[in-house]
Amino acid sequence: MELKWLEDFVAVAETFSFSRAAEIRHVTQSALSRRIKQLEAWLGATLISRATMPAELTPAGRNFLPVAREAIRVFYISREMLQPVAEAGMIRLAALHTLTVTFFPNWLRGLEAKIPGLRTSLIPDRGGIEANLTALTDGEADFFLTYAHQDVAFHLDQERFDFVVIGNDKVIPVSAPELRIRGQVVPGAGILERAVAERLPVPYLSYGFSSFFGVALQRLFAARPDFLRRTVHENTISAGLKTLALTGTGLCWLPESLVENELRAGSLVPAAEGDGWQLDLQIRLYRALDSSSPGTGNLWKAAQALALHGTGGGAVEPLTTVGAARFRGAGDQ
Repeated sequence: MELKWLEDFVAVAETFSFSRAAEIRHVTQSALSRRIKQLEAWLGATLISRATMPAELTPAGRNFLPVAREAIRVFYISREMLQPVAEAGMIRLAALHTLTVTFFPNWLRGLEAKIPGLRTSLIPDRGGIEANLTALTDGEADFFLTYAHQDVAFHLDQERFDFVVIGNDKVIPVSAPELRIRGQVVPGAGILERAVAERLPVPYLSYGFSSFFGVALQRLFAARPDFLRRTVHENTISAGLKTLALTGTGLCWLPESLVENELRAGSLVPAAEGDGWQLDLQIRLYRALDSSSPGTGNLWKAAQALALHGTGGGAVEPLTTVGAARFRGAGDQ
């Protein structure tokens, strides 16, 4: 069994596409497919159904996915532990998957302009809120890059952790231009208002209950009992849900930064006419106060400077640095 087999499998699971996964993994589609088959042969179980479009995990695949993610995490942590000299000076960041795609690249470019020779390493999104926070609290990461919302609590000791607000985003309901509801094809634009008015159960693409977006949306839905939904798929990764939304499989809430191009092109449309269905988010950088080093200190100062001047990776509020526990009960990968 090879580590790349596990990484290939996770890539397919998160994108629902062999072609997209092959692109991410920088291999041909045939090579990736062959390696997935080798993994399935080694396990003695079929992990991905080839009979559906987009690709879907089998029950065995769904059960194996968290095992594969954890195995990948353990392998890379072990490598870092065994190569302390080679990794000296590398700043480790845990981050939500969506932010690594939308916010992080431009933000990193701004940091590099202020810190020549900056070297960083990203720890993959682990899906659940507590699992992601553990990377920071256990010292596996120097920083945690995450979304935050007033309805999602982070249970961190204010004496040990603080944060800086480095940007903003919003989660909005989107749909393909057409959805099938009760056997009828209906326009996806503004479907939420129509669904509430006509008591239509909308096919819903869910984040589950443990991820950041999953928790935040549950609070939103609790305040809208008139919204009827039928969960047709669940995934903690926004990019995976976006892939399904584009096919018309269902309605979902996605970060605006992730779907700007699709909204502009019309392949996705706003599913609500008003903004009462959206969630306004902060983008935050968390750190542990007791694990400071010259490198992490420089990054923290640079992040503060970028936030003050509004030159992060997106729209930025004025600098806010407070104890994390003060955000407890208020509120990410």
